Amino acid sequence: MEMKATNNSIGMPLLGFGTLIIGAAETISATRDALEAGFRHFDSAERYRNESEVGEALQAGLAAGGIARKDIFVTTKLWNTNHRPERVEPAFEASLNRLQLNYLDLYLIHTPYAFQPGDEQDPRDENGNVIYDREVTLLDTWRAMENLVDSGRCRAIGLSDISLKELVPLYESARIKPAVVQVEAHPYLPETELLEFCKEKGIVFLAFAPLGHGMRPGPLEDPVVLDIAERVEKTPAQVLLAWALQRGTALLTTPKSPARARENFDISSLPEDAFNEISRIQTRQRFNQVVKTGVPGFIAKGN
Repeated sequence: MEMKATNNSIGMPLLGFGTLIIGAAETISATRDALEAGFRHFDSAERYRNESEVGEALQAGLAAGGIARKDIFVTTKLWNTNHRPERVEPAFEASLNRLQLNYLDLYLIHTPYAFQPGDEQDPRDENGNVIYDREVTLLDTWRAMENLVDSGRCRAIGLSDISLKELVPLYESARIKPAVVQVEAHPYLPETELLEFCKEKGIVFLAFAPLGHGMRPGPLEDPVVLDIAERVEKTPAQVLLAWALQRGTALLTTPKSPARARENFDISSLPEDAFNEISRIQTRQRFNQVVKTGVPGFIAKGN
């Protein structure tokens, strides 16, 4: 199956490497390994607190492999504490500096929730509840994102962890339309309505956790997936990634070893009957509750 994007206008390779990795050394080695395995799309975030390590790994890997900057696609994300319009450009510049880049291929609003502005990424009150910023709307933040595209240092903008209900009014009001929507999606959370809207509007639907965050039990151990994997002589992970690509989504995975990175690239189209069997799975489960609160479910406390 062809991995390089041929169906989106921003040149995003369909198979991306997500950099939500705990530990500096692990971030550097996994990012380098992914680049060597063939990944050319790298997804980072201010909130992961490892943009510097991702940047270091990419710079070293590009130099070692003789790969040009234009041949990789790099994304990062605006965190919730920087939603006020005057904070957007400084946050963007800080991310660029940490990544050691002079332009960004894609900048996403990490979640539609604005938190109290400041340096504390996870602001809480005395009862442990998130302190939200009620003074700013998502559209206010989006307007500041549009200005980044005008400046030429950001090629495209989009949103992450957003529902169709929140996306539609923003899409209608936006001067520069979202290029990408990144959400959790897998056979247990197909997000079919959102996917259809994105296809209709020419928005790239980027699925994170296409393997269900590796949760067990989860899609990787679903009897339908296991049966198909045996029939087509692929791993359950390869089957799930093929299903995601065949339904027209781009996707992110985070292989932690060279062998796993190569496995994620060895994907073949599923027979139509197998694809349809997976699409008919009835189990419904969301693994990351970030869409309900703006608080990511898989970032370790204190990180």
